[in-house]
Parts: sequence; structure tokens; C-alpha cells
Amino acid sequence: MELKTPEQAYDEIKLYRVALLLSAITIIYNIAEGAVSVFFGIDDETFALFGFGLDSFVEVISGIGIFHMVSRIRRSRGSDPDRFERTALRITGSAFYVLMAGLIIVASMNLYKGHKPETTTWGIIISSISIVTMLLLIHYKVKVGRALGSDAIIADANCTRACLYLSGILLVTSVGYEITGIGGIDSIGALGIAWFAFREGRESLGKARGKSCDCTGSCKVVNNIGSTKKERPA
Repeated sequence: MELKTPEQAYDEIKLYRVALLLSAITIIYNIAEGAVSVFFGIDDETFALFGFGLDSFVEVISGIGIFHMVSRIRRSRGSDPDRFERTALRITGSAFYVLMAGLIIVASMNLYKGHKPETTTWGIIISSISIVTMLLLIHYKVKVGRALGSDAIIADANCTRACLYLSGILLVTSVGYEITGIGGIDSIGALGIAWFAFREGRESLGKARGKSCDCTGSCKVVNNIGSTKKERPA
């Protein structure tokens, strides 16, 4: 076992504090983003923005689990996920699946009825802010994860990248509607969010079952001797 100098130990403590701060910022930001997105999604009748807001609220549950995970790793590096984390992952995964089903049903109905949002201006504003925020969070999470040599923190950065892609979908569909006025674009954006909700739900439930999932669409099953077997992405 490699012994750390007092300076190295102090630097590690500071890095874990930064990791906890980044997790806390992620939770607070998702709460604010979810509230604003749901409000304007209902007010402007844009289902893509409404679904984006609901996804943000589910991400809050995931973020709480991540915060707990970083705290656990800080106390005991290399320890396995505890009951709290597994429960948070199961709740998160189930919530993502419910969200996916709801988005598919309502988006399909809106496509059939030819529903049009009042405006998607707020979708453009919120997604643009989200893209900048997610890029900053990804940058610093990767930086801290590499400095600590923590695959778990780097994996969290990959999950934040999934939120970045969701923001990109919302931005493209919101701009597309404002340019063309075609109502179906908003519903297609909601279906795109539903697809990511399915992937995130699958990964959360996979992690709850002890698989190593990196939020890129694939999971690895850890066997009894520590090797891994890669599963196909959904």
C-alpha cells in the first residue's frame, strides 16, 4: 500500500471537497432547471420543454445518489455501493422508465392532433444555459476524477454528458419550431428525450444490479474473479 505524504493527503481532501461541491451544484441546478422548464413548458404548451423539466427532476434523485457515492468513496476508497445508492439507482431507473412511457404516449397524441406550442423561445434560452453549465460541470468533474484516479467520478462526468445531449435535442427542436412553425418538431423533440430517458433508466437499473455502466449505452457485468463481460447497448 502506497503511503501518502501530508501534502498529498491534504490535496486529496481538497479534491474530494471539490467533487462534493460539483455534485451539490448539479443537484441544485437540476432543481432550478426542472422547475423553470416545467413552468414554461406548461405555460407555452411545449411538451419537449416540459419533458426536459421532468427529466431534470429525475436527475436530482440520481444526483443525490452521486453525492452519497462521493462521500462514501472519500471515507473508504474502493468500497462497494451501499444500500442507499442502490435504492436511489432503482428509484431513478424506474422514474426514467415512467417518464419515457409518458413522453411517448403524449408526444404520439400531439403528433396525431397536430398540436403546436405557443412558443419555444424559453426552450432555446433554457437549453443554451444548460449546455454551457453542463460543459463546465463535465470539464471540472473529469479534471477532479483524473486527479483522484477515480473511475466513479469520471463515470459521473459521462452521465452529465448525457444531460448535455438532452439539452442539444431541446435546443435543436426549439429553434426548428421557431423557424418553421411545424408543431410536430416539438413532439419529435419529446420523443428524443424519451429515448435518452430509456437509456438512463436502463443504466441506472444496471448499476443497481451491480453492473458497471458508463452512461455511453453499455454496461459491464463484473464476475466473481473481477473480470468484466461487456453487454450490448440498447
